[in-house]
Amino acid sequence: MPSLKSIRKRISSVKSTQKITRAMKMVAGAKLNKAQQRITELRPYAVKVQEVLWEITRDVVAAPAAEGIGAEGEAAGHAAAAAAAGGDRPAHPLLVSRAERRVLLLVLTSDRGLCGAFNTNINKRAEREWKSRTEAGQEVQLAIIGRKGRDYFTRRDAPILEYLPGVWDKLSLETAQAVGAKLLAPFNKNEIDAIYLVYNEFKSAISQTVVVERLLPVGGPAPAQGERAEGGDHASPPGPASEFMYEPNKEALLERLVPMYVDISILRALYESMASELGAKLTAMDAANKNAKEMIDSLTLEYNKARQAAITKELMEIIGGSEALKE
Repeated sequence: MPSLKSIRKRISSVKSTQKITRAMKMVAGAKLNKAQQRITELRPYAVKVQEVLWEITRDVVAAPAAEGIGAEGEAAGHAAAAAAAGGDRPAHPLLVSRAERRVLLLVLTSDRGLCGAFNTNINKRAEREWKSRTEAGQEVQLAIIGRKGRDYFTRRDAPILEYLPGVWDKLSLETAQAVGAKLLAPFNKNEIDAIYLVYNEFKSAISQTVVVERLLPVGGPAPAQGERAEGGDHASPPGPASEFMYEPNKEALLERLVPMYVDISILRALYESMASELGAKLTAMDAANKNAKEMIDSLTLEYNKARQAAITKELMEIIGGSEALKE
């Protein structure tokens, strides 16, 4: 049986850990409330931007980009898009559909751990996407946000094109625009045919869903709220047509709307991922706090038993000594 001193040290150690987990739970809960508010405000706006964009591009038939990489290929791709648009139909280089031979996955993970299976789920889903596309003959590269994702894929010798540090330090529209600029550079040069977001979509503090969502080229109908792609579904069925009036015209609006859509999509994914991380951390710290309480109760019981055994032993020794003196 362990000594009383060792049991006391273990109880003290668990209590210290419990203080940390309790504090982390409180901090995660406070931050989660703010993150949920941001998501609640951003989701309707993002959905409406996507809806308007889909209405504008509904009749556009995007032409495949011309073969080749670099300035000539890019110019040919833009010309094909304009030709495909035809007449007064809008065209934009980010709308050009291409054969997906070179794909970039933007994987959103956290910088820190202690958030349950949050990073494990996203890393494994991104790894499956990478390997399945590679087996299908596509050239896949990764852009990673978060140290946990970088470390995971570095150990697996994954083709990491870009690691974007410091994103979680100051999350804002400017941050999303900076990330978007990094992604648009290879896409506009025809070095990448498609870009997909891989992130955790926030459902609740105890539920997050891994989402694989195409970012570029922009295309496909806007899903209704609550119908976003889950577990690898990359598209949603068209919704009913809506009536819109465009000022000054579709082309001018499209020039502003497409880059805005890219930035808003990235910002939404970042906020969804942050809220999911905080929810996972809140759940993990709550479980750790409960486990610590159970351990303290168990160790306290063990301590009391050991103390009782020690007292009984001392009494037996005293009684034995007294009996020996009588003899």
